[in-house]
Amino acid sequence: MRVNLGQNSYDILIGTGLLGKAGEILDLNRRVLIVTDDGVPEVYAETVAKQCASSFIHVIRQGEESKSLAVFESLQKKMLEHDFHREDCVLALGGGVVGDLAGFAASAYMRGIDFYNIPTTVLSQVDSSIGGKTAVNFMGVKNILGAFYQPKKVVIDFDVLRSLPKRQFGNGIVEAFKMAATFDEALFQKFLAAEGEEVFPLISSAIDIKRKVVEEDEKEAGLRKVLNFGHTLGHGIEVASSGKLLHGESVALGMLPMCDPSVAAQILAMMKKYDLPVVDFDRDLAMQAIMHDKKGKKDSVTVVYVPYLGTYEFRELSYPELKTLLKRIPAIVSGQY
Repeated sequence: MRVNLGQNSYDILIGTGLLGKAGEILDLNRRVLIVTDDGVPEVYAETVAKQCASSFIHVIRQGEESKSLAVFESLQKKMLEHDFHREDCVLALGGGVVGDLAGFAASAYMRGIDFYNIPTTVLSQVDSSIGGKTAVNFMGVKNILGAFYQPKKVVIDFDVLRSLPKRQFGNGIVEAFKMAATFDEALFQKFLAAEGEEVFPLISSAIDIKRKVVEEDEKEAGLRKVLNFGHTLGHGIEVASSGKLLHGESVALGMLPMCDPSVAAQILAMMKKYDLPVVDFDRDLAMQAIMHDKKGKKDSVTVVYVPYLGTYEFRELSYPELKTLLKRIPAIVSGQY
């Protein structure tokens, strides 16, 4: 797939066996900083490193805590120590945390060097690896420091998904059916019906939706805000769950009060199919996180509401209204909407 963004255009390569062909499809004949985390099989980084002219593997700790200025600084230090220049590059090999962090590091080093993204989770393949959003967290606020910085290429190898734990697979599928819920009802129903690796081509379809949205709205001035469906409440829920819920799991819960009851029933069916957990959370703590979200205004937040599958609308809600919606989530989950 081609993401057409003028001088920032790039290709998304999708298939199987691509990790072993990285040297053919990416320009690795230079210094390459491979950023990965300790949850990614070591063989993945080693496979890519063997195909580089000169590579340096930097392993960060798995988890959201690594999206920090301290870890960002460690990447800059590594590149300086190894005499990286503007013709060198950074390669992210991992999930969304790795991609966001490595991309931001590439955007800042010498005012920007090349960046490649090889996402290894469903979540990052479908969502965070495409569109150029890079960031770190700061003072408890998610993604508050960052830049729009497009990769030179994205490589999506479905083979890496076979090593994912079942929970991580379901966590990522949320972002795929989020896009189907807002743009393509037929695709949503296919996700509900798919079994096993039948889901791979459906992931490609979700990626194509993300590609089209990014092409139309690279820096989230309009249409791209649709991709925040479930995220306004989801980010707060993720913080308030104190690590008990993953990002996609939190977003799924955040979708439930942001749609018609008939749509919520379909989303609940999807959550059940992929064994997404439901964990209680501190409503007050969630609201604090929501009010600090970078998308919020002084007194209100623009949210995405889905009246029917495959459609969306923007609504302006006050913070008291958002708190009321948070309180409704347990009732919706129990079928008492």
